Parts: sequence; C-alpha cells; structure tokens
Amino acid sequence: MTSTYDRIGATYSATRRLDPRIAGRILEALGDATSVVNVGAGAGAYEPTDRFVVGVEPSATMIRQRAPGSARVVQACAEALPFADGVFEYALAVLTVHHWSDVARGLGEVRRVARRRAVVLTWDQDVWESFWLIREYLPCIRDMDRPRAIPMRDLVSMLGGGRVLSVPMPHDCVDGVHGAFWRRPEAYLDPRVRAGISTYALMSAADRDRGLRALAADLESGLWRERHGELLELDELDLGYRLVVAEW
Repeated sequence: MTSTYDRIGATYSATRRLDPRIAGRILEALGDATSVVNVGAGAGAYEPTDRFVVGVEPSATMIRQRAPGSARVVQACAEALPFADGVFEYALAVLTVHHWSDVARGLGEVRRVARRRAVVLTWDQDVWESFWLIREYLPCIRDMDRPRAIPMRDLVSMLGGGRVLSVPMPHDCVDGVHGAFWRRPEAYLDPRVRAGISTYALMSAADRDRGLRALAADLESGLWRERHGELLELDELDLGYRLVVAEW
C-alpha cells in the first residue's frame, strides 16, 4: 500500500505537531467518547490520550513517525476501513479528506464504523483563497486546492447533516499547518517549514520559486508590512479552517 506521504512525508513530524488551541476544539467536539477511530491519522498529533483510540493511516512513512506510546495504528485507507460496523463510538479525521481517492465512500465507511459522531477538520475553500499568501504570491495554490477541496455543503451532506464550526488560526500556532504563518511570513521561505506542507511538494518549482522570490523581496523592502501591518495586531485569523461535527 502506497500513499502520497510515502514520497513527501519523511520529515513531516519535524514541523507538524499538536497545537493546544486546535486540540482543545477537537477534544471539545469529541466530548465523552470512550473509543475513537482516527482516519488518516498521520503521525497522530491530534489523537486524544485519555481514551481508546485506533489510528488508520495508509502511509508507512507517516506511521514510522508516530511517537513512542502512541495509539495502535492500522495501515489501511479510509475507503476500506478494516473494522466491523459500529465498533467505535466516534470517528476523527484531521486535514485528511482532501487526500482520499473517494471522499463519499470514505465518509460512508466513517458512518459505518462509528456509532454516534464524526469530527472532521477541513477548510472552506472560498475563505482560504482570500489568504494574502495565495492572493498575492502563490495563486497556484488556489488552482491546486480548488479541485481537491470538499465544499462544506457537500461534506455535511455526505455525513448526513452536521454543524460547521470555525477554527481560527492562532498567530503563534505550534502546528506548521499551511495557514499557521499568516503573521510570520518569513517562515514560508524556510524549506523545513514547506517540507511539512504537502502543497509545496505538489506544485511546480517554477511557480514556487517565482512566488517566494516576490515574497522575499516584499519582506526586504517593507512592502509586505505596508500592505499587511494590521495583521501584526491580531491574535488569531479566520483562514477558512472548519470543524464539521456530524451525529447520527
């Protein structure tokens, strides 16, 4: 079994780790669940540690990066979860559904193996496209993300209904997720940061280098600060990250 992250995820855990504020929102949504299946678990950053959890991850590269003492993990894909019906109370999926080959089938599997609830962290593409990084420097991200982003209404429909909650991005987010550096623009020039964001491995080198050269120049000249200095006064920003909570 192979996965995109077998190719690009070798250093993922160096920059992608739990942010306590994002984790708090996820844990609140998981509520009193005593058993959770974490679908597309990756290195397991947002798995709760106070209840029974099983991770599901297709990439052996990501599985090897799980910390000692992490929950049990099964190498499998979302579209064919190797569990009996209703064996878990809740299901969790963190920034993963856009990687699934068949989202409807994967979410159908989630509904099959989880008895009560699914908690899915994803993004709203319409809001994400307004991010200064995409709008001014790397419009190729818009073109790459638009086909793989799952519209909120479609995601909710596939889950049989649910609530959509905003997850604002803290200015000092510990998790190196793509939008984490909205107030620290120089971080996008660091290849170690970009290595933890799948988008940069998928875009063309020409598009990447053109956009990052422009960003570097605007940081050096002060133009970025002139355009976006008001962001430096904010503690958090809505970049479109959304938590979908569905019950049945």
